[in-house]
Amino acid sequence: MPLKKFNFNVIKKDGFARLGEIQTIRGKIDTPTFMPVGTQATIKGAFIDDIIKTGTQIILSNTYHLMIRPGVDRIKSQGGLHNFMKCPLPILTDSGGFQVMSLSKLNKIDREKGAIFNSHIDGKKFILSPEESINIQIGLNSDIVMVMDECPKKSNSYKLIKDSMDLSMYWAERSKKQFGTNPQKGLFGIVQGGLFEDLRIKSANILIDIGFDGYAIGGLAVGENQKEMFGVLDILKDVVPESKPRYLMGVGTPSDILGAVKRGVDMFDCVLPTRSGRTGLAFTWNGQINIRNSKYKNDNSPLDEKVKIFDLNKYSKNYLNHLFNTNEMLGSMLLTLNNINFYQELMFQIRKHIKNGTFLEFYNKYIHIL
Repeated sequence: MPLKKFNFNVIKKDGFARLGEIQTIRGKIDTPTFMPVGTQATIKGAFIDDIIKTGTQIILSNTYHLMIRPGVDRIKSQGGLHNFMKCPLPILTDSGGFQVMSLSKLNKIDREKGAIFNSHIDGKKFILSPEESINIQIGLNSDIVMVMDECPKKSNSYKLIKDSMDLSMYWAERSKKQFGTNPQKGLFGIVQGGLFEDLRIKSANILIDIGFDGYAIGGLAVGENQKEMFGVLDILKDVVPESKPRYLMGVGTPSDILGAVKRGVDMFDCVLPTRSGRTGLAFTWNGQINIRNSKYKNDNSPLDEKVKIFDLNKYSKNYLNHLFNTNEMLGSMLLTLNNINFYQELMFQIRKHIKNGTFLEFYNKYIHIL
């Protein structure tokens, strides 16, 4: 039976890599874990039942987009996001902070009011304050709630990144106050500070003082290279509490994940496997395959002979190439499922090798292939 409160335990470490378990009222999540992105209450191109069959234990959805459409009241009327989309898995909702950056042409930032948006759909004005973001996420009934933050683009301006970090810390404190106490849900703070070591450490320590159920690392995957990203993780692996889950937001490629796990990260999300699947890019244990390439027209072998579920191997590269080059939606659906399944197989292997004390060998074998 699932526990009636949110909890996290580290089971074993292999270097800085951690095998753990998050407990929620909707079941456990083995970590390190990957969360497929269901931005608008759906994993694009896949049934939630098939997503579960891949070994997925938690998904992510998006506060900003659900606020715009269909609106939190419609979702609340059906008992929350899980009932709305018929998803029995735990759900993490982001706070809308990333959209402050990605939709920056449509908003302005006010320290007290929050992010003032014009909807990218119809231009309607919205004000997303830290308090409103928390209220929306509680209305969605998500299991892991994220504080409101500002996620700046990569910048070499110390002042710009510091001002943004200071704002995020102010909003984090307000988010925590609005959230109050709810042992059935997890509230995560978000470490900001760009590529500046002192700002990252200061941000982490402020959040630790406020006190959260988990700590996310934001402001990465916004233009920096992988070496720079790993540099930030190297800074934080000795700062963020070991007793709390660590979540690297919006990351990433399989090699990003391997490198981040090596540096103590427990949770990941990214649109890459689903978005790539819709455009013809498949992830396999032998590397990436662009199925649109003409060399696959007469290739009757499967994408990846190691795939063990869904009988995806019955579809040849020849057939998949045909589906994509005739714009048949089945191609996108099959590659989406393949990619999510690959990511979950990757996480399973990572967990297995941490448990066995062989993570470094696994890392060295695949870091340059994947």
